[in-house]
Amino acid sequence: MIYLLEDDESIQKLINYSLQSQNMKSKSFGRPSAFWKEMKKSQPDLVLLDIMLPEEDGISVLKKLRADSKTSCIPVIMLTAKDTEFDVVLGLDAGADDYVTKPFGMMNLISRIKAVLRRYEKTNQKSKILQAGDLKIDINKHTVFYKDNQIFLTVKEFDLLLLLVENRGQVFTREQLLDSVWKIDASVESRTVDVHVRTLRQKLGEGGDIIETVRGVGYIIN
Repeated sequence: MIYLLEDDESIQKLINYSLQSQNMKSKSFGRPSAFWKEMKKSQPDLVLLDIMLPEEDGISVLKKLRADSKTSCIPVIMLTAKDTEFDVVLGLDAGADDYVTKPFGMMNLISRIKAVLRRYEKTNQKSKILQAGDLKIDINKHTVFYKDNQIFLTVKEFDLLLLLVENRGQVFTREQLLDSVWKIDASVESRTVDVHVRTLRQKLGEGGDIIETVRGVGYIIN
């Protein structure tokens, strides 16, 4: 099930029709209040989220999703008429998995949705536990523990940490991390990586030191 939070009814109808043509189920909401009410009943496989909304903007909605452990791992694709670098980075820094700027082609949107769902599904299907010191990652359950404390991460934070742990001893540049984790061109803004690394370190607490900065290059976990 895909939830679409978009206040433009014509866009709602077009996206719903396109999703149904691909055998994807969807529910549309014109206001965040209706969206939050439905979220209490059931949760979707993915959220399509417009930025410009009544009641509260999409970035605020996204931050609330990421802040709640029950919804923090739901993939989110931003739909926005704002295509400046600042707006794109703002959405990514808030935890969006991808973004699509308006006007957009329906086939492009469908392709983005399938790509995000594949990445999420691939992560969930792996069945192994990785450890790095006192840090433990259960890939199948999509959980992270430092010592005995569970650390609640967003999808991108989890993917970033997983990549570094899976490749212990390898230095990743910011450009490589953007390409591997966000699947976007490095020209967007490498600051997105720094923001996520900083947040990861904060959430890991004393375990945050496991992510080392290689000055002038990028990041590594040894």
